[in-house]
Amino acid sequence: MAEVDIGGIRREASLALVADRGIAVGDYVLVHTGYAITKVDEEEAMSILDAWKQVMAAEKEIQL
Repeated sequence: MAEVDIGGIRREASLALVADRGIAVGDYVLVHTGYAITKVDEEEAMSILDAWKQVMAAEKEIQL
């Protein structure tokens, strides 16, 4: 198990699916339903976070 930070929200996630990838503190992982499913490099992680922020912003606009 690991504590992960997803856009400022901290949660626990299982590393069982990526245990063979040498995950270390500071690495980026893609998390789905409480499981880290793959390790990603920093550039890809920043791209995913940016896309996520755009989705959340669009959702807020729809709710207005």
